Amino acid sequence: MSVQERKQRERAERERLIVATARELAEQQGWDAVTTRRLAERIEYSQPVLYSHFRGKREIIGAVALEGAAEMAAALRAAASAADGPRTRVAALARAYLDFAERNPAVYDAMFQLDGGLPFAEEDTPEPLKEAFAALLDGLGEVAGDGVHPALLTETFWAALHGLVTLTRARRLPPEGTGHRVELLVDRLAVV
Repeated sequence: MSVQERKQRERAERERLIVATARELAEQQGWDAVTTRRLAERIEYSQPVLYSHFRGKREIIGAVALEGAAEMAAALRAAASAADGPRTRVAALARAYLDFAERNPAVYDAMFQLDGGLPFAEEDTPEPLKEAFAALLDGLGEVAGDGVHPALLTETFWAALHGLVTLTRARRLPPEGTGHRVELLVDRLAVV
């Protein structure tokens, strides 16, 4: 292995460590606790080393969001592939989405609530974000029905799920009703 290859590998490992540490700290104490000073202390590198990888907290949030989007896409695809039939597929997608948000609240915030500097629905949208949307789109394709564009249905489904996550976490909706809300959503979408 050449010196340059070793340095690139070490750089990639440091970057993964920074992102993993930020994610862990955010999940434990919230995003306000994630500062470059605290990250530098935890990973035992200087702040300038962090800044050689990321320009600041915003880019770190973006990196966590991209990692989370890749994980969410994998969870959605696994849920959809395990389901048989349109209705069970829609229900499995909804459960997988809500489960991901519940298990990873700080990552979910990085993806959808915080400014990580990531463009959505643009030409330059990063691939992991596109893949998460595509995982939903692919799972909903057969329930779109005549005259309904699958992407529009997917956006509506995503918005409904995001609303359930956000309103439940904010205690605007009682959590014990989530299952019934999901069933209602699935019944309305999976009419094919």
